[in-house]
Amino acid sequence: MKKILMSFLAVTMLLPVLAQAADKSFAQFATALRGYDAVAYQTESKAVQGNGNHAVHHDGLTYLFSSKKNAKTFKKSPEQYVPAYNGYCAFGVSKGKKFSTDPEAFKVVDGKLYMNLNKKVQKLWLKDVPGNITSADEQWTDIKATHPDEL
Repeated sequence: MKKILMSFLAVTMLLPVLAQAADKSFAQFATALRGYDAVAYQTESKAVQGNGNHAVHHDGLTYLFSSKKNAKTFKKSPEQYVPAYNGYCAFGVSKGKKFSTDPEAFKVVDGKLYMNLNKKVQKLWLKDVPGNITSADEQWTDIKATHPDEL
């Protein structure tokens, strides 16, 4: 009985450690761009759903691609295809906030992918793209390491 009780206590004490490790593992490989193909935004000028057959892990995120060719292209030059502001809404970042994005609300500007919260917000962002990018770039240095809930 004593051995069973000691085993139970050991497992109970390890549960929080195991849960934390699982959280880190999951967060380390969270899916970028809601599973849309980062290369297709630039090569096809449209949002294309990726799939698990063509996955690349980069900088703590998993990018999914619609083809082996796009996955290889990304691997060769990931910095060319990762979205600005870690994929947060470009208009939100220009206002000092971090919002999730709609994969269909995007624009490639000078070879860089910018995402927006939704099409309505994207219309606001498109009214002054250069100004919003400048503002977002300035804000990003201050908010990059801050959790969205704290902004």
